[in-house]
Amino acid sequence: MIDVTRILRSAVIAAGVTHAARTVLRRTKPGGADLWDRKNHAGRPVDLCSGPAVTVGVAAGALAADPGTRAAALVATFAAGACGAYDDVAAVDDPRRGFRAHLGALRSGELSSGAVKLFGISAAGLVAGALLKERPVDKVLAGVVVAGTAHVINLVDVRPGRAAQAALALGAAGLLRGSIAAAPMAAAAAVLPDDLAERGMLGDSGAHALGAALGVAIVAGNGRAGLAAHAAALVAAAACGERVSAWARKDLRQDSN
Repeated sequence: MIDVTRILRSAVIAAGVTHAARTVLRRTKPGGADLWDRKNHAGRPVDLCSGPAVTVGVAAGALAADPGTRAAALVATFAAGACGAYDDVAAVDDPRRGFRAHLGALRSGELSSGAVKLFGISAAGLVAGALLKERPVDKVLAGVVVAGTAHVINLVDVRPGRAAQAALALGAAGLLRGSIAAAPMAAAAAVLPDDLAERGMLGDSGAHALGAALGVAIVAGNGRAGLAAHAAALVAAAACGERVSAWARKDLRQDSN
């Protein structure tokens, strides 16, 4: 049975905390404006305040969701958000994109920010999976789903509003199986107008946090067969998604010229 009250409570908390956190970050910009300010594909000034705000908002909303999902959601959301934030800051002038480039750097003895993000979010996904499932196979499949969803949501974040819109679309079905999907959906809705207006951007931090939390929702609502199907789909999406993302970025560069 759908717990509408819990869904609404989680959504209201997530949206409210996201909005408040973004407002505070935008006013204070701890560490200086250079840490937060960027230019988007069109050369317009934007800031990264939405990313950490979404991470905190999703985590707050998760605390009001189903008790069985709270710990996993907190681990996945904070770890994905933190790894993404590190990449947002450390990879400003790094032209490398995609798993192949960062794994290639690792083989050469360089631990890039992208590799930190890859391994950090993967580890967090496995921890979240272990908290949600009992059998070893299910734990591994769950870890793939959590980390894979975080990666896919970040892959689609190539134009204003895409990641938030994808989070809303992906999370809608999850509401039929539990309340945890309400937190990332509400946080995404809270930043979507700002994102579409090109005043701010989610960055890797916000996109990965949304995706990881949605991955937890998928895991919580599926058994082994569902997990296997989602894991296979996400691996396939990741395999071809980097090429599509690269094409999209190329188009964006051409549009901005």
